[in-house]
Amino acid sequence: SQKRQQALVFSPRFMLSVLWTNYKKSYWDATSGRTLDPQRDNITTSEGQSYTMLRAVWEDDKPTFDKTWQWTQQNLKRPDSNLFSWLYGKRADGSYGIMQSQGGQNTATDADTDIALALVFAAKRWNNSAYLDQAKLIIGDIWTNEIVTINGEPYVTADNLEKNSPSAVLVNPSYFEPYAYRIFAGLDPAHDWQGAISSSYGILERSSLASLDKNTSVGLPPDWVVVSKTDGSLSASTNGGLDTNYGYDAMRVPFRIALDYRFSGDPRAKAFLDRLSFLGQQWQANQRLASVYGHDGSAVSTDEAPAVYGGDIGYFIISRPDLAESVYKNKLLTLYSADAQDWKQPLSYYDDNWAWFGLALYNNSLVNLYAAR
Repeated sequence: SQKRQQALVFSPRFMLSVLWTNYKKSYWDATSGRTLDPQRDNITTSEGQSYTMLRAVWEDDKPTFDKTWQWTQQNLKRPDSNLFSWLYGKRADGSYGIMQSQGGQNTATDADTDIALALVFAAKRWNNSAYLDQAKLIIGDIWTNEIVTINGEPYVTADNLEKNSPSAVLVNPSYFEPYAYRIFAGLDPAHDWQGAISSSYGILERSSLASLDKNTSVGLPPDWVVVSKTDGSLSASTNGGLDTNYGYDAMRVPFRIALDYRFSGDPRAKAFLDRLSFLGQQWQANQRLASVYGHDGSAVSTDEAPAVYGGDIGYFIISRPDLAESVYKNKLLTLYSADAQDWKQPLSYYDDNWAWFGLALYNNSLVNLYAAR
């Protein structure tokens, strides 16, 4: 019995489960269903709600899922569509709501995608078609509001503003989720989701290889890139905050493309991940990865971040399995204390989510629930 207890404590499944329970204590308000970011004055983002919904459905936690989804609908749903405003919190006048002074009413395409995907998974996991009906409404509105056709090709853009932009659209490559678009294709046959998969892989490849605003590129995808509406060419954004670094946005790319490879086996996923060899070289040379690299490979921020390892592990799992175990053990598993059944040190909202996603991906715990039965 004692041996069995010990085995349980060190099982990845148990670890992911207790970390989920602790995440809710730290970042989720059980009374309302709102996911809070205490490091940023308790704001709530559509992204945060989407991560909680995804983790809840993967963890088979229906009460948390339902409470989170209910709050999201009641507080973030936009009046003009089934999509969601991205930023909610305490406004200048002391009231709580959508933070319009910061553009909080606009959408974030990755969050809308993740919310829809979580609902599709929920419909399957808990055998309830109402979730699927809601997902389909969101999927149709993602296409209408967040996908822009350029020269006959559909591009997944950053938000709902891009469709009205006259000359170029803003794209965040880390928002691309081909595994979700494959599922959406079956639920929304009126729209060319396969085309969105192709253009996403095209932009990932082109933006990683292009020098953009640097003299050279080491093959990492940028946090942000601009696509010309005339000819589809790529350039760096002129907005200083939207840089071409491989940072806290772009680090989600290896995870999301690894998940696509896991779910679909698409050779484009493997080929793209193989080209991120800079990450493997950095790991072999330094046994660590910087939190932010410039597009040319310079270390912009030399500190380390759990979130970054959670995202980057996707590359190692698929393309460098010979190195994946050392990254996993030395940078992700070491964050966890089996004795305390918690993180050794408290992690920020973003680090907590992405370290968990990385641990779960490594341990094959992120299942395509839509295909599972």
